[in-house]
Amino acid sequence: MNDNLQLFEEQPIRAAWDEEKEEWYFSVVDVCQVLTSAENPRRYWSDLKRKLKAEGSELYEKIVQLKMKSPKDGKYYKTDVADIEQLLRIIQSIPSPKAEPFKMWLAQVGRERMEETIDPELTIDRALDTYLKKGYSREWINQRLQAIQVRKELVDEWQDRGVNSGKEYAILTDEITRAWSGMSTREYKNYKGLKKENLRDNMSTTEIVLNMLAETATKEISKQVQPSNFESNKKVAKRGGSIAGNARRELEEEIGHSVITQKNAMQLNVMVTEMIESVSKMEKK
Repeated sequence: MNDNLQLFEEQPIRAAWDEEKEEWYFSVVDVCQVLTSAENPRRYWSDLKRKLKAEGSELYEKIVQLKMKSPKDGKYYKTDVADIEQLLRIIQSIPSPKAEPFKMWLAQVGRERMEETIDPELTIDRALDTYLKKGYSREWINQRLQAIQVRKELVDEWQDRGVNSGKEYAILTDEITRAWSGMSTREYKNYKGLKKENLRDNMSTTEIVLNMLAETATKEISKQVQPSNFESNKKVAKRGGSIAGNARRELEEEIGHSVITQKNAMQLNVMVTEMIESVSKMEKK
């Protein structure tokens, strides 16, 4: 666990990053303090817990405790923490004007998910709009959307071969990633300075193409070999990733440098913006 302080309206909220689960945990007492300005936030949270339990909420049972540094004496004490999903559910139960922006956002997300269930094409449209707002180029977005389709086809193949979603998907993805990049997914994220962010959203175009090749090769080999258990699926994943790994090494020999970059999405977008501005200035001259 890595200790952190997050700020909301300039007020500190203690947080901890669980690297294994790739999840943020926040001090519930601190959130109650920020949203309610209660004189005794611990008492407020204690009363709210009893209310949630009386209402039959499962949230009460899911709250865990972590040792966090006290702002009063600097010592570590166990305190109730919640992940992002649990925290949003707690915020829904707090009658505070400061909680309203969170509640409005939750309502909007819920409405959009219902619309996407009726018309799945809206998911693609919203993904395109989101990437554009984040500053990605249209060329990058086109590659990313193709990568999403390639990933879906691979997942469908895994399902046909009896692979269970969740942990088994993660293990097979690690095999593919390690085989083509030389790093596990977590190591790759660390290399780019990422935590919870999506790794593919922080890849360059070349990295995305190589990852697509690895996943496509894995799918095609799986269709041919038809692995019957998880261990044989791992071998197929490694074979598929190795094809992209060989392509990466050949390309690097030709260009004389690694195609795997430490740059994340923010840095890549800044670089693209600078290039566009530079070309624009040259054209004006």
